Amino acid sequence: MKKILITGGKGFIGTNLTAELRKRGHEVWTCDIIHGEEENHIRADVSSYWQLERIFEKHSFDYVYHLAAEYGRWNGEDHYENLWRTNSIGTKNILRLQEKYRFKQIFFSSCEVYGNYGGIMTEEIMDNIPIKQMNDYAITKWAGELQVLNSAEMFGTESVRVRPLNCYGPHEYYSSYRGVIPIFVYRALMDLPYTVYMGHHRIFDYVDDTCRTFANIVENFIPGEVYNVGSKEEWKIDIKYVSDVILKCLNKSDSLVIYKEAEPFTTITKQVDFSKSRLDLKHTANISIEEGISRYVKWMKAVYNK
Repeated sequence: MKKILITGGKGFIGTNLTAELRKRGHEVWTCDIIHGEEENHIRADVSSYWQLERIFEKHSFDYVYHLAAEYGRWNGEDHYENLWRTNSIGTKNILRLQEKYRFKQIFFSSCEVYGNYGGIMTEEIMDNIPIKQMNDYAITKWAGELQVLNSAEMFGTESVRVRPLNCYGPHEYYSSYRGVIPIFVYRALMDLPYTVYMGHHRIFDYVDDTCRTFANIVENFIPGEVYNVGSKEEWKIDIKYVSDVILKCLNKSDSLVIYKEAEPFTTITKQVDFSKSRLDLKHTANISIEEGISRYVKWMKAVYNK
């Protein structure tokens, strides 16, 4: 059993990852900017060093999963001060504490760091090809990775970086800044119109599959490694198909849908390689997009009393 802290532990992935790690017998603590009712939860803003420091003064952790972040392209534009404070200063604070207390860190980056790269996105691409990130959110995630690498080189810290891709599922509440699946499901559920941009292709990963892989890192922690984490390369689908599956689950017509051409400032197709996470982390994708959306729709109905 390991003692583990999850920053951003009350968020979407954090909530599901906490459950997975506890199921395996680990002692898991969470910290987040919001309050929580659990005894093992601590309110803390990662952009405040002293708020984090008081946690590590009282506890000794084997691992820290650093998930706390402001998420999303347009959220990052509208709330850029929060984005940079949380994603960059917050990461630096965690690294300073890692240098002092020597815990192992799993740093959460994003496949957004690959920008509009048109080839197959393997992990080493970022080391070999100059890539322009397409938004501030992606820039902060790449900056975070560089911070982690610099700390490892300068102070000998041990970290693993992960680059999730389009994870979705229960505990992802609706906001206009979320990804396409929560937006489509919520708005279709509420009989509200939404926009589908034609021609975009993505790979989606159900959160149970994702978090099982993240939890496996504790069992095979290789300092310095970086992993793309998604579902299966062959599960790349059109965004319109996602909308069609959601409408079918909700017995709705596409009269709610506004179809438009490709969205600006957004990658048309992401081709991501997950072979390394399969090899080192035993990553397996068991939940198809049809089953995953069905489960998520059921959760959304319960949450929003529909």
